Amino acid sequence: MTTTPRSARLATAAFFFISGFSFSSWASRIPDIQRQLSLNKAQLGFYLFALPIGLVMTLPVTGYLLQRHSSRNIMMIGVLVFNLMLAMIGVVNEPWQLGLVLFCFGSSRNLMNISVNAQSVAVQALYNRSIITTFHGVWSLAGFAAAAVGAVMVDVKITPAWHFLVVAVLMTIMGFIAFPDSPHEPPKKQADTKRFIWPDKHLMKYGLISFAVMACEGTMYDWSNIFFQEAVHPPQKLIAAGYVIYMIAMSTGRFTGDRLVNRLGIPTMIRYSGILVLCGFLVSAVLPHTISASIGFMMIGFGVSCVVPLVLRMATMNTQLSSGSAIAAVSTVGYMGFLVVPPVVGFLAEGLGIRWAFAVMALFGVLITALILQIKEATQKTTLTDNLKS
Repeated sequence: MTTTPRSARLATAAFFFISGFSFSSWASRIPDIQRQLSLNKAQLGFYLFALPIGLVMTLPVTGYLLQRHSSRNIMMIGVLVFNLMLAMIGVVNEPWQLGLVLFCFGSSRNLMNISVNAQSVAVQALYNRSIITTFHGVWSLAGFAAAAVGAVMVDVKITPAWHFLVVAVLMTIMGFIAFPDSPHEPPKKQADTKRFIWPDKHLMKYGLISFAVMACEGTMYDWSNIFFQEAVHPPQKLIAAGYVIYMIAMSTGRFTGDRLVNRLGIPTMIRYSGILVLCGFLVSAVLPHTISASIGFMMIGFGVSCVVPLVLRMATMNTQLSSGSAIAAVSTVGYMGFLVVPPVVGFLAEGLGIRWAFAVMALFGVLITALILQIKEATQKTTLTDNLKS
């Protein structure tokens, strides 16, 4: 069945909403799960680590599946398992059960996220203007909505079990409604279907840009409130202000990014994003005051907002791999930044102080800017060579 570009776009946006809402629903009830299982902070951190481990360990599996099957089918399977695991989190009775379910939760999230990004690239190909960053804006909007619903659930004393079950059922229904309009993207025929795809020298540059951006995102998720508390020293009620400003800036950037991309082009947009990340971390570290640090966090939010979808789009346009396989290869490197760098920031903060740790993070802005300039120069040389041959 053929679908219109508009219906395909709405269907893909629905799956981004499912991803953001289901994941943030879980995140909004972590303190309740901690109390339910009587876990201290160290124990909670240990079991929470199962989620990113599951995500990273199944990246090769997802890449292999996307070489053999349409991304829409893998995406729907991911939605079903992801929401099943969400419902199961609410009924775990033992810590080891939480670890096992979170591992599967992360694995299924990976199946869904890589596939839905491949779908977004397929939808982007139906348009002659950039529309891809809006999908990630929908994810952020869903996260805000889920956090608000979670706060209401806590206030009216609804248990996580019932909360997660209702969310899982509703998000699964939404998936079934949106699925018929999702674009069918058959995998490319390849002579050698590898079980593990590691990015080649060309894709590695895209992977390293994703690594840098996801490292910054993970650091902001884990350490922004602590930075405000230990370096900025605002009134207690403003401790979370920096994180909120960062999230608002990131969401706004995703909804407005396509307009800027259409005007500036992807490489220029990514270059400016790297500069914003660099300046944002430096401003926050050098001027740790409420207003200046908030401005710095806002710059970081705008800087990281659009880079990953744009990098994935560029990677799929400049490779012989299918879009799903290319996205999986780039994401294999990118997710390492989300997993590895935030703990390293903790060690730096312990040894040098949180301000120095954030100052070091500014180097990722330099890395983003340098790599996109290399990619742009290489692309221009390739284009010139092809023109001369023709």
